[in-house]
Amino acid sequence: MDIWTIGWLAWLGLFVVLEGVALARKAPDDTLSEHVWKWFGIGRPGNRPKFSGWVKFRRFALLAFLAWLVAHFLSGGAV
Repeated sequence: MDIWTIGWLAWLGLFVVLEGVALARKAPDDTLSEHVWKWFGIGRPGNRPKFSGWVKFRRFALLAFLAWLVAHFLSGGAV
């Protein structure tokens, strides 16, 4: 196992620990999902935040990145 594999496994492990603690605490705004919803202006029904042009840009950037990431993984790096 090289340093890169160890680093990625450590990163994944840290995520599991952070998300696990957040889920166990059950406090508002501590999980990754709750942060993503806040960052991209996604509220629960009845509690929708203001929808600005900046939020539209962030949502588009997230969608474009995720589309590229899926294509990148599925194409073996050709994209």
